[in-house]
Amino acid sequence: MDHTTLFDVAVLHDAVYKKTVQEVAAILEERGYNPVNQLVGYFISGDPGYISSYKGAREKILGVDRSELLAFIIKDYLK
Repeated sequence: MDHTTLFDVAVLHDAVYKKTVQEVAAILEERGYNPVNQLVGYFISGDPGYISSYKGAREKILGVDRSELLAFIIKDYLK
């Protein structure tokens, strides 16, 4: 190989954020919750109690910075 490969950390972060939101939303829905309402409650209040601990959903959402996750969602929406 005679060329340099570029690695973009932002792309990796975006993939992690997207996967996290999708997994948490699916778990919340499986548990009978409206994932949009629960995620909005979490984002507004910062209270992780809005996210069920079922199947590790709360741990998943707490594994990423809340403000960065919200910024990703807005950025993805505005694309």
